Amino acid sequence: AQPVLELGPLWQGCERRPGPADDHNDQTLSAPLMQPRLSQQEQRALVRAKRAVRCLPFRRRFYEELEREALSSTQLAARADWSVLSQQRLSANHCEDLLIWLIQLGVLRREVDGQGLTERVRLTPLGRVVLSEWSGEIPSASLPSRLRHWVKQHWPRL
Repeated sequence: AQPVLELGPLWQGCERRPGPADDHNDQTLSAPLMQPRLSQQEQRALVRAKRAVRCLPFRRRFYEELEREALSSTQLAARADWSVLSQQRLSANHCEDLLIWLIQLGVLRREVDGQGLTERVRLTPLGRVVLSEWSGEIPSASLPSRLRHWVKQHWPRL
């Protein structure tokens, strides 16, 4: 039986596959190869998150910034270098609406401090998985995909 490595709900049931380091008895460390077994619900969540990231105006650098430090919608809207983070200038309110949508999809989470939730957000493990799909800039979604995303965002029960 192969050992099971727990990585949280999204990657539950990931198994460690034997790699080259398992062929000999030296004590070198190697990163195990993971073969995720996602449930149907987890697969749908991943597809929704990928679509949203491709349809929203944020660039890869935006998500990389959120991986390094937590930011609020007010901070993002006030930045002079907004064009490296987004394809269009966003007001604080519009930015907050988009952040809330990404939180609902599981791509972002609110940061917590000693007094509770803050207005700042960070990237989640699901967000990192979604971004790992693309090595460079995030590709834009097709028009039908954008339309479907807009409908799901504004009328989620249809």
